[in-house]
Amino acid sequence: MLVEFSVSNFRSIHERQALSLVAGAGPEHRASHVFDAKAANTPELLRSAVIYGPNAAGKSNLIAALRFAQQFILDSASKYQQGDAIPVVPFAMRPDDASGSNPSEFELNFVQAGVRYQYGFAVTARRVESEWLLAYPEGRPQRWFERTEAGAKWYFGPNFQGQKKLWQEATRDNALFLSTAVQLNAQQLHPVFEWFRDTLAVITPYARVDASFSIERCLSDAEFKQRIVRFMQAADLGINDVRIHMHKFDPAVVPDNQPFRDLILKELEGAELPDVQFAHQLDDGRSVLFRIDDESGGTQKLFALAGPWLDVLDSGSVLFVDELDTSLHPRLMRHLVGLFNTAETNPHNAQLVFSTHDTSILDRDTFRRDQVWFMEKDRNHRSRLYPLTDFSPRKEENLERGYLQGRYGALPFVGELRV
Repeated sequence: MLVEFSVSNFRSIHERQALSLVAGAGPEHRASHVFDAKAANTPELLRSAVIYGPNAAGKSNLIAALRFAQQFILDSASKYQQGDAIPVVPFAMRPDDASGSNPSEFELNFVQAGVRYQYGFAVTARRVESEWLLAYPEGRPQRWFERTEAGAKWYFGPNFQGQKKLWQEATRDNALFLSTAVQLNAQQLHPVFEWFRDTLAVITPYARVDASFSIERCLSDAEFKQRIVRFMQAADLGINDVRIHMHKFDPAVVPDNQPFRDLILKELEGAELPDVQFAHQLDDGRSVLFRIDDESGGTQKLFALAGPWLDVLDSGSVLFVDELDTSLHPRLMRHLVGLFNTAETNPHNAQLVFSTHDTSILDRDTFRRDQVWFMEKDRNHRSRLYPLTDFSPRKEENLERGYLQGRYGALPFVGELRV
């Protein structure tokens, strides 16, 4: 469960920007959209949040920052070598051109196995400048470790147990202590690391959503396949079955003029590939089969999302999706978000955070006011993230109209085109 994520000095983000999933005091949709985190000293949390803003406002950069933090935590100890550059991209529009030498900072506040943790780190391309972890097992903060001054100073709290000196000495300048210590079997840190590995999922436009997970689950689990079918039926696509057949790769399907043809043939030689078909029922009861490539982009994306979506709801994970509306009808958007915003379909309190340009779902039936966020850039090209609640909108206020009229900012300025 995510409580808050913050980042500074990353791409278009200059000063610290924080996204909070802490529920406000408002009574609207409280029984469905808000849940108890069941962790000491942790407020009630929201099941979903949406981010609006114009193109190039920084929405994708915010989600990319979370993706970078996750990947660096998972990989820094195992895939980096001494001297390797850290692929962080600092804010590049500072007048003094000092962003590259200043660290980029990331912090997450989350709940794992009934305990709230506060973990963060700051890095440059050369090294980890600082890193810290606080735990709240009984509601009061316990500082487990802190690394400052580029590793020149270390602190280990009395509640943190294990071979701390060994783990410290094994931690490279360009690696995180958390990642290194977990590799060396620091049992206390396993829940923290596992949250990033098993609970947090990030889908960005750069990481194309393919259907491999949905296909694999359909083939391996007949019950899960029926759930995917029902998922597609609920979207009113006219689909009443998904049929998948495996076949051997045929080299003849790769044209002679295909770039990297030899590499493709070598990679797929002898491979078993899925043939995915959707059954559409006619009025007379007969079914007509269409291959997935013949379906609309929206249908293909919904099938690709179906498996991960249901898996996240089953496991109570945290899902971030950039540009969820791409290829999806507004009704499908409302359907997908609605699965998170009710205990009936989200019994394990999974959380969804997504960016979109679709304002048709910006209404009080879909969201509480504290679930809506905006992002825009100032005159110095710095991204700013802020909640709808900053404007104290009335309960009966038409949120979509207010946004499109510019009441909350975060709208594109469209000038006159002259050619």
